[in-house]
Amino acid sequence: MTRTVDELRNEIRVAVGRFERERSAPFTKEDLAAVCDAVGYEVETSGRLPPKAEMRAGILWKIGVVAEVNPEEAPSSFRKDELDAIVAAVQ
Repeated sequence: MTRTVDELRNEIRVAVGRFERERSAPFTKEDLAAVCDAVGYEVETSGRLPPKAEMRAGILWKIGVVAEVNPEEAPSSFRKDELDAIVAAVQ
């Protein structure tokens, strides 16, 4: 049985030490920062977190989905195949 996008997001959250959401919810900045840490993409966490687009682009770059970090071309949310790749990277 294939997992839903919500199940994949929650699997990623748990793998990076965040908590599961009962309802459908996109990743928060804190969730994305934890994923960045898990895949080895460094973000400044001592002050304000960078924009979500920057973190999504960095995550996709670190897991090999895109060739370079380009926040302007980063998706507004991860597609299911990207979530599958992130799950594989953080486990």
